[in-house]
Amino acid sequence: MNLLHPRAVPWWLSGPALVLFAALLLVPLALTAVLSLNMFDPATGVKAGTFTLEHYAQVFTDGYYHAIFWRTFWMAALVTLICVLIGAPEAWILSRMGKPWRTILLLVVLAPLLVSVVVRAFGWSLLLGPEGLVNGALRRIGIGPVKMLYTEIAVVVALVHVMLPFMVIPVWTSLQKLDPGVENAALSLQATPLTTLRRIVLPQVLPGILSGSLIVFGLAASSFAIPGLLGGRRLKMVATVVYDEYLHALNWPLGAAIALTLLLANLVVMLSYHRLLEGHYKKALG
Repeated sequence: MNLLHPRAVPWWLSGPALVLFAALLLVPLALTAVLSLNMFDPATGVKAGTFTLEHYAQVFTDGYYHAIFWRTFWMAALVTLICVLIGAPEAWILSRMGKPWRTILLLVVLAPLLVSVVVRAFGWSLLLGPEGLVNGALRRIGIGPVKMLYTEIAVVVALVHVMLPFMVIPVWTSLQKLDPGVENAALSLQATPLTTLRRIVLPQVLPGILSGSLIVFGLAASSFAIPGLLGGRRLKMVATVVYDEYLHALNWPLGAAIALTLLLANLVVMLSYHRLLEGHYKKALG
């Protein structure tokens, strides 16, 4: 192709972005893939130039890693479900509010993003600890104390708090594109508010729910700070196991193999969910 041909102009314009994409994503992924295939000797470390599938075989056959992957994905799925149940109604309420309350609520939703995840994790550790405010309130009603810190409960609660804005914003954006006249037409034809919400509003905001769900699930499944700080040393998730292999056991090839397995599993789950929900969306809209 002639470099001065008009068809080459888009490639020239997108060239810097493609180079940056390759340098920051594709090259590190390729190097990680090569590292995951290197042999490892506990006495001498990584053996560059020697390759094996032993690390992947260990991940796929060892029940220890099966349990960790299962825990990671069911907790990520639970966080996603809770964010949908809370975030979608919250976005719907937000879209129905007028100024200045809409702006105030939007700032409340986005405010947690301005605070470090580590700071929020320490805040939840104070709230959910044995002497925290939550257990103090449970004691007053005769239930507590309840062990929440360093359990799945603490991790799920904190992840929902961190991920909720990533659900609210896509759903709210979808609701902004919804024509209020369609709802009014349904109501004028004697449809109940619940039927209107279920058959008119919900199908049209499914793309926002899909986008938010994919973002929340991916971030929750690969989260490190929250599980590391609120889950403790015994409650392992995939990201914390990768951290341990890299910095404690110094088995970098095994850590790389676990990380790439998590990436591929995430892609499979997210693409399957996308196809399922997109098919339902197209069926709902005819």
